[in-house]
Amino acid sequence: MTQPPPPPPQQPPQGGGFGPPQDQPPQDQPPQTPPPAAGPNLGKAPEPGYGYPQAPQAPQTPQAPQTPPPAAPQTPPTPPQGYGYPQGAPAPQPPQAPQGPPGYGYPGQQPGAYGQPQQAPYGQPGYGQPGYGQQPGYGQQPGYGYPQQAMPHQPQAGQPGGGGKFNAQMAIIVAAVVAIALIIGGGVWYASSGKDEGRENDTAGVSGGTGGTGGTDDGKGGTTSGKEKAPSDPSAKVLFQVPAPEVKNDSTVVVSGSWLTDKAYVKSGIAQIVGYDRDKGSELWKLPLSGPVCQASRHVTDDNLTAILYQPAMPTKADPSHGCSQIALIDLDAGKKLWTKTVKTGDQLINFDNITLSGKTVAVGSTSGGAAFDVSGKLLWSPKPTDSCYDAGYGGGEKLVAVRKCGSYDQRQLHIQTIDPKSGKVISEYKMTEGIEYASIVSTNPLVVAADVGDSAGDGSGISDFFSIDSKTGKLRTRISAPGEQFAARCEGITRVEACNLLAVGNDRLYLPTEEHDGTGKYSQTNEIVAFDLATGKQTGQRADAGDGYTISPLRMDGGNLIAYKRPPYDKGGQVVSIAGGSFKQTTLLQNPSTESVRDVETSMSPEYSEFLYAEGHLYMSKVYASKRSTVREKEYLAVGFGTS
Repeated sequence: MTQPPPPPPQQPPQGGGFGPPQDQPPQDQPPQTPPPAAGPNLGKAPEPGYGYPQAPQAPQTPQAPQTPPPAAPQTPPTPPQGYGYPQGAPAPQPPQAPQGPPGYGYPGQQPGAYGQPQQAPYGQPGYGQPGYGQQPGYGQQPGYGYPQQAMPHQPQAGQPGGGGKFNAQMAIIVAAVVAIALIIGGGVWYASSGKDEGRENDTAGVSGGTGGTGGTDDGKGGTTSGKEKAPSDPSAKVLFQVPAPEVKNDSTVVVSGSWLTDKAYVKSGIAQIVGYDRDKGSELWKLPLSGPVCQASRHVTDDNLTAILYQPAMPTKADPSHGCSQIALIDLDAGKKLWTKTVKTGDQLINFDNITLSGKTVAVGSTSGGAAFDVSGKLLWSPKPTDSCYDAGYGGGEKLVAVRKCGSYDQRQLHIQTIDPKSGKVISEYKMTEGIEYASIVSTNPLVVAADVGDSAGDGSGISDFFSIDSKTGKLRTRISAPGEQFAARCEGITRVEACNLLAVGNDRLYLPTEEHDGTGKYSQTNEIVAFDLATGKQTGQRADAGDGYTISPLRMDGGNLIAYKRPPYDKGGQVVSIAGGSFKQTTLLQNPSTESVRDVETSMSPEYSEFLYAEGHLYMSKVYASKRSTVREKEYLAVGFGTS
């Protein structure tokens, strides 16, 4: 899986899921990087316990003119420790030196001592939480003022884009340079946006999709229909481009969050949310905010309401972060903020780490516990002083699922609870094995949870295993081993429990992309999407090839079909395809132009580090960070829209 180890989290206090933390939490010990193991066997279903990646190797630099231009992922910010760190908690221990950070397309290893204050540029977010994608999903992106995942490595001129990995010696050099620079980078999650309460386009991670019901059973484990239909001509053109916002004082601002309604494409800017015409890109409305958006729910109600977390004021040099204490409900059609709420523990405002939406309930989680509001603004529950555990976060969509943490770090037990979104009453509960510190909600219906068991993934993806759980009884259906060197999905899970991307769930199956590998062409890379049965845990034998030079990533479900994006080689445009749930036959829904100027914009927004939305012949890509560049580069864009005629 393609993400390096995230920075160790702030240590959650031992408080209740609906209650505040107790006094002093123990220190977190960062996971150790496991040793490399044998190469992947993509044709064989992985066995439990297998999951150690190989040491990354350095890509070979081809000679011009054969070298395709690399696609550079956007550069995330470099937040220091700041708000959101538990008050009175001891500083976590510094992480171990990286054993071999990956190369291009992979974020670099976190340098320096975790939890130690760093010198931040003006407006730079403080250390408190990783900020997605991508889950990531639907506006679920890294929050301003939160610590981020490790920084993606920028490819050097002359290197082929994607697939290459550094060897150990180069990794040490890169880590040393980064440590000297005192940079704490942030990996970016990308998201898809849809609507909830059983809608077929709901997502399960930043890019993943839940549900997948509807249509006629084809007898092969899928359905024969979806809403997305192939146009007579899938050739697309650029509909509009939104220029990147101006950022002052060398700061970096998170601009995560994007949604798609019947009327508008909606995108977060710097302390604002803007609705754009879906075809023309003209501004329909603008909603100013008092501070930057921290987190945004990827879920949307039937009447186009969604929820965000944001800061109460703009950052300054003296105060680079004001905390993510503001919970707001947004009307995406009218461009209005319907209400803003806060929650206190004692006299202190709680800074929340994640936000989601299930039915008519807005739920927020943090190390101080969880809280929820009805869309009317009524408080449904909040942290209670008597609780001995706490809700670190929630997964939303068709159901509401809590990740409830109990015990100290060395004796942690996670309770995965399906709860009534109106009352908070526990419907069912699955207790994970003690010692698993973090878990991510991939999908709430069917219920799928991801975790890095025993820190065995070894690549920072946050995933070594998936757990398929019966949400009615709380019983484990099956456990799926997903070795990091074989599969490219990832979940953050430390503070944002829905922050999963590059996967989808539907047809009672889990769809995962394989890691990139050599294609048949010179210097080309490619991969596939495979399916796992959520009842048996076995691969179904279905396989969707990206095609030589392309790499394929799940975006979401469409009924029983899977919508996926194909990142192109250096001389072609990207594609959106529909993959039939049963036959796995691919149908091209959209083909982007192959002209160099368009390719440059498209490849600047990779699925790993940007937000992607697709619906009805329209593909929207957008960045989640805005920053002032130290060097003059090509014109940059906040968002770009493509569409078929």
